[in-house]
Amino acid sequence: MVLKSASSNDISVYQISGTNVSKSLPDWLERKRKRSLKNDIDYQNRVELIQDFEFSESSTKIKVTRDGQYAMATGTYKPQIHVYDFSNLSLKFERHTDTENVDFLLLSEDWTKSIHLQNDRSIEFQNKGGIDYKLRIPKFGRSLAYDDVSCDLFVGASGDEIYRLNLEQGRFMKPFQIESDRGVNSIDINPIHGLFSAGLEDGTVEFWDPRAKQRIIKLQVPEAKENGSEISCVKFANNSLNFACGTSDGISMIYDLRTSHPLITKDQGYGFGIKKIIWLEETGNENLNLILTSDKKIAKIWNRDDGKAYAAMEPSVDINDVEHIPGSGMFFMANESIPMHTYYIPQLGPSPRWCSFLDNITEELEEKPSDTVYSNYKFLTKQDVAKLGISHLIGTNVLRAYMHGYFIDNELYDKVNLIANPNSIQEEREREIRKRIEKERESRIRSTGALTNTKIKVNKDYVGHLQDKLGSETAENVVNDDRFKEMFEDPRFQIDTESHDYKQLNPVASSLSGPKPLTAAEESDEERLKVRNKNGANNFESGSESEDEDEEEEDQEEIRKRIKDELKKKQERKKKERDEAKQYMSKMKSIDKNDEINADNELNRNISFGKQAKLQDEGSKVRKEQRSNTRIRKNAIGEGEITFVPTKKASKVQFDVNEDDLERRGKTKQITEGRRRASKNAFRGM
Repeated sequence: MVLKSASSNDISVYQISGTNVSKSLPDWLERKRKRSLKNDIDYQNRVELIQDFEFSESSTKIKVTRDGQYAMATGTYKPQIHVYDFSNLSLKFERHTDTENVDFLLLSEDWTKSIHLQNDRSIEFQNKGGIDYKLRIPKFGRSLAYDDVSCDLFVGASGDEIYRLNLEQGRFMKPFQIESDRGVNSIDINPIHGLFSAGLEDGTVEFWDPRAKQRIIKLQVPEAKENGSEISCVKFANNSLNFACGTSDGISMIYDLRTSHPLITKDQGYGFGIKKIIWLEETGNENLNLILTSDKKIAKIWNRDDGKAYAAMEPSVDINDVEHIPGSGMFFMANESIPMHTYYIPQLGPSPRWCSFLDNITEELEEKPSDTVYSNYKFLTKQDVAKLGISHLIGTNVLRAYMHGYFIDNELYDKVNLIANPNSIQEEREREIRKRIEKERESRIRSTGALTNTKIKVNKDYVGHLQDKLGSETAENVVNDDRFKEMFEDPRFQIDTESHDYKQLNPVASSLSGPKPLTAAEESDEERLKVRNKNGANNFESGSESEDEDEEEEDQEEIRKRIKDELKKKQERKKKERDEAKQYMSKMKSIDKNDEINADNELNRNISFGKQAKLQDEGSKVRKEQRSNTRIRKNAIGEGEITFVPTKKASKVQFDVNEDDLERRGKTKQITEGRRRASKNAFRGM
């Protein structure tokens, strides 16, 4: 399963349900599509939060009951009402009406009592069993509001009157007479002190006192008056002072009731009328002073103190209504598509209790950012376009302008780059060879217990010094300590090894600050790369810039031949060293042990001078052979590398020595037993 998500300002907005299809399909095509869904991976991996959370054509309004257990929505076609039970995550029931709903209110804590304003000038009162009563009003209604203190139902209509229906007495009361005859678009009642507001078509807002039944003040909105726009939405905050209104050209304003000037003005950006304003005061995070304003294109959440954007929900279909579930970060959206949309913002608040599992699956099922529209395109700056010589393609569909550059198809870029740079393949090959060599070098062991930490950005040499001096574990603790982390992350703490103070305190380290010598394996890699680069340079100097494939194959064959010759010479050299070592070992074994014993017994008396000189020459030759099997390479600062051929250590020959031979040879150890000692230390020699 995959959840679609959008992120802005580090705030993730997850689309839990809903699609981007705005119109329904014919029945025969819908049946064919359902048969093909068994092979649709997206359909198999869909997330269905509430079963049948949709309408046949589109949805117009949606509201959540005050107890938070149900949701009621209206839509078309045919005109119908749906009630959803959150405890079962499914549709509880549906009812069909004669005409479409314009607006509706929930009078009870649950869904059992509701009032529906319809587009044929009728008002329906429904209860648990169905329609309880139905009446008509003189003009077409646009908005509903209910005052639970006086039991008055207010109906904003297209005329110059706001109708009042008292539900306790069951009769119409005297309507509020407004100054404009163009009609009322939106009405609302403050839940604290009961002040009544009405947004008019002439760009003004009238405030009435339901207790005195008279107008208190009329607010002139400068933004609406200048542009000739209407007040499309009004909404009181849950306190007694703040008020917000929106115009028909997408401008939202927040007022303090003690002043006629707006505290802050926010432009929605698309020029469409504001349809819904929600004060986000009942969320999981009470420290956020946020407000939601929605037009038919986008629903924006922003800070009501400074106007800074917080998050946004932008479906590809038109929005009709938005509803926030109190105490959570979830939103329902009625729109011009078959399924209704559900959005979830974890940073705004937790998920509701009836779908608490969303907190665990949102990050796991989040859509990967690699699935982008421009995954098959490469971005080029203006300088890159000029370098490739395709400036004449600017303005065509080949180069798609974006920000400070252009997008170009990857295949087309490869062809253009090959034409502009014929040697790009050879350069890419050399870069790949060097990259692989560097990768092999990193895998070679230089020292034990190497410390690897991605946080180390500066002073890496000092970390190695700490590792050698204190050990890998202690050095790692120092690097990860919060007190010293800036020393290895902030470039301002970079140790200047060229400064006079550093050289005075570290004279040896300053002399050793040169480049580290390479190992024998690294030198062989470097020599191999030099041979390849030299061969490529010779080819370039000889004027081989043509694109003839035969010449490139000959160059590659020559490079392979050189590498093969080097390996062959290296193998011959090693074979020669092994043969010399075998000859030396066989010569040592061929020495007659009896001759050595006789020579030792006779103290070389019977050996002629010529034979002794010959033996001495053979001994020096053996020592030279030993030195030839050992290679010592040193540099200027004293570091060295020793390479030798290991040989089996000859076992020490044990000779059987007679006592007579020892007498002839003389004493081998001073005899001190029974002799007086000249030293005063009587314990010496014991």
